[in-house]
Amino acid sequence: MMNRLMKTSGLLLAGLIALGATQPGGFMPPAAAQAQNPADSQLQAAIAKSNAYVALMNRTMRATDSINRYKSWVNMTTGPTGKERYIDYGLYSLYDVRSEIEKALAAADSEPKVAELDESMKRYVSAYQALAPVITQASAYYDRKDYKSDNLAEGKALHQKLAPAAELYLKERAIFSQQMRGFKRGIDLRSLAAIEATEGRKARWQIRNVMIHAEDMIELMPSNAAPVVNLPPFDEALGRYAAVVKDFDTFMQANPGAVSGFESQPRSLLGKLRDFREKLARSKGDARRGAGNDITWIVNDYNMMVTMSENAVRFMR
Repeated sequence: MMNRLMKTSGLLLAGLIALGATQPGGFMPPAAAQAQNPADSQLQAAIAKSNAYVALMNRTMRATDSINRYKSWVNMTTGPTGKERYIDYGLYSLYDVRSEIEKALAAADSEPKVAELDESMKRYVSAYQALAPVITQASAYYDRKDYKSDNLAEGKALHQKLAPAAELYLKERAIFSQQMRGFKRGIDLRSLAAIEATEGRKARWQIRNVMIHAEDMIELMPSNAAPVVNLPPFDEALGRYAAVVKDFDTFMQANPGAVSGFESQPRSLLGKLRDFREKLARSKGDARRGAGNDITWIVNDYNMMVTMSENAVRFMR
């Protein structure tokens, strides 16, 4: 039976908008903004690196989804037998990520150098590039239903390549993801402070502050590997997010029209998180016992917030 508990692999990491004074129709060109202050230049460079890495992680997430689809119907230890009920599910095809890989590798060789993170990203790319051709071949094989004509011979052979490649990919993605969280959180806080220093706690600051705390909540959501939520940290983060959302709503009431299209999203997510928390209380934190379906809605809401927050900042008056 398919495991439909968690879909957290589908969450997006929020990128960062480069800082600088706005001009009609957009932002100050990066070169002009960086010329004003060396500290700004360093932050802009860190943001550029972070955005390249985030884009890579988001676009290659399709491989994680494809592996999870494969795992939902096949025993990864023994491989496919042909007797699986959901063999028609096969695997998801992958996206073209050549551009994202090229930009991420260029970012790794650019300042600021973050040795451990940069090397982790390169290992992740290598693991992805080893896995991707196998997934592409396997996806096509199951889409064509060739297993019906070759007695699953190719499917069994592909599994011998796919299983170890998937294991290495997931390992390197987990390492890269963990390191990226720390790197990106540092940039988030520096970016927030820079916005406050130049603009005060106006709309741009409010949006960034909300998204930092929303991402904290998503990081604490359960997964298939860890379906039981550690409730004390979850409650602490939820309390912080609730306070930020209330402040955001107060700002919006005092500044109607300051943000367009995003204003109701933070409180909508908060409501879903609180409903989810009530279900977790009844199951002692185990999301498998009645709260699993909520996760998809929460992740979808967060993904929508990522897109809408970025658009709100880009087109802010």
